[in-house]
Amino acid sequence: MSRPAALHIYAGPKARAHLHQNGLAPQHVDVIPAAAGGPKGLILGAIDRFLFGEWLPRSQQPIDLVGASIGAWRMATACLDQPVQAFERLAHDYIHQHYEVPEGQKRPSAQQVSDEFGRSLQAFYGGRVGEVLSHSRYRLHVVTSRGRGLLAREHGLLTPLGYAGAYVLNATHRPWMGTLLERVVFSAQAAALPFGQHDFATQHMALNERNFMQALQASCSIPFVLKAIHDIADAPGGAYWDGGITDYHLHLNYRGLVLYPHFQKAVIPGWLDKALQWRHGASPFLDNTIVLAPNPEWVKTLPNGKLPDRTDFTTYGNDLAARVKVWNQATRASEQLAEELAQWLDKPDLARVQSL
Repeated sequence: MSRPAALHIYAGPKARAHLHQNGLAPQHVDVIPAAAGGPKGLILGAIDRFLFGEWLPRSQQPIDLVGASIGAWRMATACLDQPVQAFERLAHDYIHQHYEVPEGQKRPSAQQVSDEFGRSLQAFYGGRVGEVLSHSRYRLHVVTSRGRGLLAREHGLLTPLGYAGAYVLNATHRPWMGTLLERVVFSAQAAALPFGQHDFATQHMALNERNFMQALQASCSIPFVLKAIHDIADAPGGAYWDGGITDYHLHLNYRGLVLYPHFQKAVIPGWLDKALQWRHGASPFLDNTIVLAPNPEWVKTLPNGKLPDRTDFTTYGNDLAARVKVWNQATRASEQLAEELAQWLDKPDLARVQSL
């Protein structure tokens, strides 16, 4: 039996009008977001290598790259010299990361994960931060979540209480969560933010050599799984966590045409919105957005019938070889996504474009 089509293409109304009039050329792209979502981001590796290694180099305009969590790692990688090789290394390093579970425990400690992850980032970007920050075309924006009030400092009792409060405030009215968690975006090259800031409490900081590693690790620091990063250099004091908490899938009020490789159709605003189905639909913020996502029927053909995800760390425990095998199979299968995208870009067919 042949495999189903891998790639689904979705577009907001303004993006669809653009496709109808102009098709899609690399010089049309203004912004590329990259979502939080842990191992799910591995499925986009082949698309990343194609876009940044082959397609986008055919154009010359500046492009804003906005990332949270693994998305920040991906977009920082896009800014390195020889991005194809860099993305290949990212996939290898992410797939082979391993946190030995101590005997008698179900999971490693947050401190253990943070220490080992920090060493991984240092090994990956050490000596190369300048490449990221000074890219001739790409302007990197790293999204983090800074605690306020009960969450201003990581604390054994106050942090769980603070996140419980954040959940209630967010469920009631998303902007209210800003009293406990604010969006802090670190941008390279003094670049302006490519989205509006009026939807949620936001601060904008310079991304530089002094704070790059801190900001990137903070953007990936899932509460209770990793430790918060405190007092990032050249930024307000306090505890910083995963950018996905405030902006899980970067559902932002973008300016310009947005090309969004994503691992699903829904662009969910914040991590605490995952269970709030009424916030999973597209808003006018995404009118000018094109989402590239795997076909759910194709996903069912992957190992275990799903994308790689964080539950695999628990499922496979200390059996690193078994998890590596499954994740490698999924990433090899994802080549089909890039192949179909290249074919579609060569001959865009609006009949394949679905409403976002």
